[in-house]
Amino acid sequence: MDNNVAADVEAYLAGIEEPFRGMLERIRAIVRSAAPDAVEAMAYGIPTFRLDGNLVHYAAFKKHCSFFPGAIVLDESLKEDLAGFKIAKGTIQFTPDNPLPDELVRKIVALRVIENRNAVAARKSKKAARSTNVTGS
Repeated sequence: MDNNVAADVEAYLAGIEEPFRGMLERIRAIVRSAAPDAVEAMAYGIPTFRLDGNLVHYAAFKKHCSFFPGAIVLDESLKEDLAGFKIAKGTIQFTPDNPLPDELVRKIVALRVIENRNAVAARKSKKAARSTNVTGS
């Protein structure tokens, strides 16, 4: 991948060489399937899916690809599934020799959708409580 920031996801992927491009396109297809309401965009210079906030990001680097689902990688329910992958700061690194299993990507996306929707519900609840306190005082 070169250091130029791509204008959109298609341009980003076009600049990635195989086999990394194929791995990222597979991740992209799985996320689209698992979260059909998510919107695809570029954020932080990499492909991103948004649904009630940032959902997941993915990118290629010199020697690996990364899937960025955030702090969910620390979820105890994923510990066994993530064994064998390098995990760092909300990132799962993978390679052609050790690709992310499709089912794991689906599972992570499902967990992230729930996490984001719960966060939105919590914000709405907090806002409603503040509104009630202001008008009810």
